[in-house]
Amino acid sequence: MAIRASSSKQIESLAADLSSASAATRDAAVARLTVLGARAVERLVALATSAAAAPARAGAWRTLEAIGDPRALEPALATLGDARTDPAVGAAAVGVTRVFLLGDRGAAAIDRLTSLALDRERAGSLRVAALRALRELGASTIAPVLTALADDSSALIREELRSAAATGRGDDARTAAEQDVDLTRAAEGSLQDDPAALRRALSRTGEDLPLPVLLRIVERVRDRESTEPADRRDEWTMARAAAHVALANRGSRIALYDLRESLERAAAPLPVEFLAALSLVGDASCLEAIAGAHANARNSWWRQHLADAFRTIVARERLTRRHSAIKKIEKRWPRVLREMANG
Repeated sequence: MAIRASSSKQIESLAADLSSASAATRDAAVARLTVLGARAVERLVALATSAAAAPARAGAWRTLEAIGDPRALEPALATLGDARTDPAVGAAAVGVTRVFLLGDRGAAAIDRLTSLALDRERAGSLRVAALRALRELGASTIAPVLTALADDSSALIREELRSAAATGRGDDARTAAEQDVDLTRAAEGSLQDDPAALRRALSRTGEDLPLPVLLRIVERVRDRESTEPADRRDEWTMARAAAHVALANRGSRIALYDLRESLERAAAPLPVEFLAALSLVGDASCLEAIAGAHANARNSWWRQHLADAFRTIVARERLTRRHSAIKKIEKRWPRVLREMANG
């Protein structure tokens, strides 16, 4: 596909942003490159398979997952087959492979992910990513893999198997086709005048939608919120929160920018689903927004949930007081940092 000069310059600029030290800049680049879609695929594949820093390559793979273009599959399979691949980069390439599990190249995708999940020489976090992707096929389909992993020496794999058993996610988790159609229409801008129904559909079936569809739903609903009267706006906000939870349950940070901006704009407590999504996928770039919301909060329930999300992110990302985000918060809101850190 030929790339127009203007698009080419924009893609190059955004690809460069994927190497930024700022997570917020990287997340914004992922979102904008996803909107550019097929035009950006060749540049993203080149970046993902280059010798660039791991965050840049992982960001390129995450964007390719969201775009869902078949040209990304072969490079992703090659990356996963390379034992030298950085685990974080590999986990992002797993996301690309996951998109094609049920397509024409599904057999190749399944074979590579199965080999990766069973390879005890590879990093545990990468093997877990492969196993989670395979779980999309249903428990009965991957039963032989689960059996082979039953005595695995990796603590991460054993924990994942326990989680799989607890959730009982299997073939019956598949969605009804008509629900998928409704959500796809919502992503295309055809929002029906029933935010509660949209929220229920997202809660039931959102995790099965392609990431670009979920991102577009977030953006469409946000636009709709801005035009609604105050007494109707909260219902649309709750629908957007459900889309964020669906993305977070997939481990996707593609709409993390919207979570941050929502906290920064919030004049009142947001639905708790926003903080649930932040707790699952939030990173250091979110901490200042959380601290600012905590500093302005007058509601004790809201402050407590903000503090819980803050501590969850700090623990998961293994951040210390020496991290730049923590230093910035300590300088601006020392009391807030003490309250959130100490619970």
